[in-house]
Amino acid sequence: MSVSVLILTLNEEANLPGCLESVAWSDDVVVFDSFSTDRTVEIAKAAGARVVQRRFDNWSAHQNWAVENIGFRHSWVFYIDADERCDATLASELQALETSGDGHCTYRVRRKDHFMGRWLKHAQLYPTWITRVFRPEKIRYARLVNPVARVDGQVGTLSGHLIHYPFSHGIRHWYARHNDYSDMEAIDLAREASEQARISGVFSRDATERRRALKQVAYRVPCRPLLMYLYLLLVRRGFLDGVPGLTYCRLRAMYEYMIDLKVRELRRREKGLPV
Repeated sequence: MSVSVLILTLNEEANLPGCLESVAWSDDVVVFDSFSTDRTVEIAKAAGARVVQRRFDNWSAHQNWAVENIGFRHSWVFYIDADERCDATLASELQALETSGDGHCTYRVRRKDHFMGRWLKHAQLYPTWITRVFRPEKIRYARLVNPVARVDGQVGTLSGHLIHYPFSHGIRHWYARHNDYSDMEAIDLAREASEQARISGVFSRDATERRRALKQVAYRVPCRPLLMYLYLLLVRRGFLDGVPGLTYCRLRAMYEYMIDLKVRELRRREKGLPV
C-alpha cells in the first residue's frame, strides 16, 4: 500500500474500531494518542496499528509534532480523526495515489457530518474542503484550533468523502469539547484582531486562504452569532435537514457566542478591567 494513516485519539474506545475498519486497506496505521485512560491503546494494538503517544497542548503544535517526528513507512499520509470514516471511493483513490503522478503534494477531501442519524447537508456548510492527504515534508499547521494547513506545493482534490460523527460521544461531550475549542479560538482571534483583515483573501482561489480570510472578516461583524444562526438556517437552508439541522444551527450559534464572550473577556483583562 502506498499511504500511511494517521489517527488522532483521546479516549476513543467507542469510535476507534469503526475508524480502523475503514482504513484496514493500509499496512501502516499510526494511532497518535494523547495518553488515553480507556481501552483506546489496547484496541489500536489489537488491530495491528502502531501507537505513538504525546500530551495534547493545542491542535497545530500536536499535528506539527506528528508530521515532523513520526516515522511513516510511506511517502503519503492520510490524516483521519477517530470519529470519522473513510468511504469506499476515498479508499480507492488513496490506494492509487502513488501511481497518479499528477505533481500534487497534498489533497483536499470533503466531509459529511452526521447528527441524529442524518447527514447535515445544508446546516454544516457542505461542501467544505479540508486538507487531509499530504507528504509530511510539504505541510505545516497554524492556529491553536481549527488549524490552517500551510502547504509547500500544488494542492489537488479527491472525490471521496470522510464520514464524520461529531456527536458520537453525546451532547455533553460536544459541549465540553467546544468549551475548550472556544478558549483556543478566542486566543487566536484576539491575536488576529491586531492584523488588518485581508479582503482580497475572500476572493482567493485557494480554499484554505479563502476560509481564513472569511473568518477574519466575519469575526468583525456585529451580532455575529445571530447572523450565523440566520445564515445557516435560512441562507444555507439548514431547516431542510429537519430537527437535526434546526438543532445544529442553534448549537453552532451558541458556540460562536461562547467565542465572542471569551474574546471580550480577554480584551478586558488586557486593559485591567473587571471581568
